This record gives sequence, structure tokens and C-alpha cells, in this order.
Amino acid sequence: MKLAYYAETDSLYIDLAERASSESREISEGVVLDYDAEGNLVGTDIDNASGKVQLRQLIVSGLEGMWSSAPASQRLQRTRRGAANMRAGGKSDGAPRLRR
Repeated sequence: MKLAYYAETDSLYIDLAERASSESREISEGVVLDYDAEGNLVGTDIDNASGKVQLRQLIVSGLEGMWSSAPASQRLQRTRRGAANMRAGGKSDGAPRLRR
């Protein structure tokens, strides 16, 4: 699982699996769930994250020794195409949403 905060857009992406998103569903204003082709949840995109999530603190419990922090140069970033499409009344374009 990867967490990525983008200050320039005040958005938080929670990447749950390293699989491409093929469908996105906005479940509440500014909260979009991404699903793979099999219908498995692969990520969550939160717009206006600083107003919805406590960004200054991350508490991890029960995972001691099971997680690490990757250098920024090795992280993949999700595009925001699906969320923008959903807000415009469309649906996910089915394209992989990963970019380097």
C-alpha cells in the first residue's frame, strides 16, 4: 500500500494494489474509488484532502517490521483523469492510470 499527497492539488491517493485502474466511482464529493478489471478495489483518491483527513499524522499499528518507505524517485503516481471524468458526469476511460 502506498500513500501519496500532492500539495499542488491538495489530493491524497491511497494505492492499495499495484494494478491498473479500469473503473472509477465517486462515492461522495471528492472521494473516488478505483477498481481493477476484476472489480477489486485498487485505490482511493481524496480531493481537498487537508479538509477531510488529518495529514500531519500517520499511525501504523500491527504492522511492525512489515512496511518501509520508498524513495520519491521510485514511487509511481496515479493520474487524476478518472476523478475529473467522474466529476464531469462521465465514467472511467479504462486506461491504466499509472504514470512515472
